Amino acid sequence: MKFLLFLSEVTIPLIIFYIIAFGIAQKVKVYESFVSGAAEGLKTVVKILPTLIGLMVAVGILRGSGFLDMLGNYLGKITDPLGFPAPLVPLAFVRMFSSSAATGLALDIFKEYGTDSRIGLIASLLLSCTETIFYTMSVYFMTAKITKTRYTLTGALLSTLAGIAASVLLAAFYVP
Repeated sequence: MKFLLFLSEVTIPLIIFYIIAFGIAQKVKVYESFVSGAAEGLKTVVKILPTLIGLMVAVGILRGSGFLDMLGNYLGKITDPLGFPAPLVPLAFVRMFSSSAATGLALDIFKEYGTDSRIGLIASLLLSCTETIFYTMSVYFMTAKITKTRYTLTGALLSTLAGIAASVLLAAFYVP
């Protein structure tokens, strides 16, 4: 166990030192490359900032208006018989837009139902089995200047549905 703790503490520094040593061995100006990459990263952040703000505001409005609770109540009538509790519907919906907002909803679920409850376990698994589809698509496609996404959204929605199903199935096998 001590070895695993030690390994987890030194892994990232070893990777960083390896990258620096490899760059030096290849006669690359490591510091200049780092600064150049950081400058490009900052430009990318400035480009995507309006999109990020828009997504955060939209999720805040949906949450504050009570729309997510209404959505959970209506769709919960369909999802409850399938094993997916109604309080998790807003979490699944918000997760597609914002990871931080989904984490906030998950914390609310943990406070109300407990982390070791079936709902708490499904919420934890759901956050691990799904992705922030719209955030990821908007950031990566805008950065790469891709305008035709083809089947990306369909595939992402199907994989999210699979992640939700996996979270329900995995929670069913958990025995406290």
